[in-house]
Amino acid sequence: MIKLRYSKRLFKRSPSSKQQAAACGGGNGSAAGAGAGGGAGEIEWEVRPGGMLVQKRDGKGGEEVIVVRVSTGFSWHDVSIGATSTFGELKLMLSMVTGLEPREQRLLFKGKEREDTDHLHMVGVRDKDKVLLLEDPAHKDMKLRALAARVVPSPCQPFIQV
Repeated sequence: MIKLRYSKRLFKRSPSSKQQAAACGGGNGSAAGAGAGGGAGEIEWEVRPGGMLVQKRDGKGGEEVIVVRVSTGFSWHDVSIGATSTFGELKLMLSMVTGLEPREQRLLFKGKEREDTDHLHMVGVRDKDKVLLLEDPAHKDMKLRALAARVVPSPCQPFIQV
């Protein structure tokens, strides 16, 4: 087992921050005391779903929105989407623009096809990055076969109608 030393300087508070926290009615780590001095109060912590203890985020910002350029080969579309969205959500947005259903789409980023459950920010998609949209060949083939079956006339059609 390794014992880590820490510096108490990192966790010291100046007297002015204590006074500011007490003036706001907090001072014991409450939300009012921690957020009152512009971040100079006690640090609030939260436990993430994976069990990691991290500094609590302030809820000011909301979700970052990025613009992704989606190329379909012969055309492209700029789509605004949340940075923490999944490729499945991007497919839903693209279905409104392109007319292809999400199950008919294949999205490639950096040369690899991405799963619907992959998050954009985890894969490395940033603002103004390019994603390639391809139509799934299996669905394309099924569409062509269905269309050909409807178009081919019956061999027993009369040539002359009376």
